Amino acid sequence: MALGGATYEIIARAHAAKDFPAPGRLVDIGGGRHIQLDCRGAGTPVVVFESGLDFLGSLSWAAVHDAIAQTTRACAYSRAGIMWSDPSDRGFSGANVAEDLHRALAAAGERAPYIMVGHSLGGPYLLTYTGLYGGEVAGVVFIDASHPDQIARMRAAVGKDIAQSTLMARVAASVAWTGLVRAVLRSEPSAPLNAPETINGPSAAWRPTSLRAVAREMEGLNATLSSAAATRQLGDRPLVVLTRGEMTPPQALKQMELTTEQGGRLDVVWGALQDDEATWSTRSRHETVPHASHHIQFDQPQAVIAAVHAVIEQVRAAARH
Repeated sequence: MALGGATYEIIARAHAAKDFPAPGRLVDIGGGRHIQLDCRGAGTPVVVFESGLDFLGSLSWAAVHDAIAQTTRACAYSRAGIMWSDPSDRGFSGANVAEDLHRALAAAGERAPYIMVGHSLGGPYLLTYTGLYGGEVAGVVFIDASHPDQIARMRAAVGKDIAQSTLMARVAASVAWTGLVRAVLRSEPSAPLNAPETINGPSAAWRPTSLRAVAREMEGLNATLSSAAATRQLGDRPLVVLTRGEMTPPQALKQMELTTEQGGRLDVVWGALQDDEATWSTRSRHETVPHASHHIQFDQPQAVIAAVHAVIEQVRAAARH
């Protein structure tokens, strides 16, 4: 007997959870939903990690989480529908992402002040969080973070819209219950280059059931960036902006159907957007990280650790005075 999509997803999630149980806790945020939250260490301020647009959830921080937890409390989590976190039946928005995180931290007994660390699209998500719960946010670290103006600026640079298409993700999500997606993904890397091998198993097991959530985030990209634009001024909060030192790789240019010359223009625009992010606080530092791709936390984890430690010390010094 053929299984329906919802039934398959429930069974698939159950098998993945059995084989790779959640690190940390599954926190009840109300409405019968749970968010996976992995908090380690002790101390204040609490570092909160926000992952980018991918399937890794809290595992995005596997290379840096423990090192930060040796200095202070450090929490990574998975957004709704990704990895161990329950999917949401609400319409997708950056505000709902922020509300889920806020509820999860409160329900788990975590207390501000928070230092928000965002990779890629995690940057705009944490900007929206700051706009809604600004009194909780004491410092920020951007890791090759997305910029609210990037879609228009990139379109102007290369002559076409290169926003990531949602088509393949939507199609994959719609047929995930058949098992085809799992079969196809077996031949694809389950994690970025240089990621710890320990995350390959759980990321591969959970990826088919995370597709639907990732597709929703892709479809909401424009709205997410627009929402974040309202909170791009961070006042005097300590801010570190880390930018990848490597250029856009040839394989990525091929996927975007861009020439090498267009790729060069794209990289110039990305650098300018990163420079702009560094102006959003009166206490900021911008560092380009050599030999690092978009996933700086995997390629050069020490750079991320050092940046977070620097913001921790600034926040602690301000509290002492």
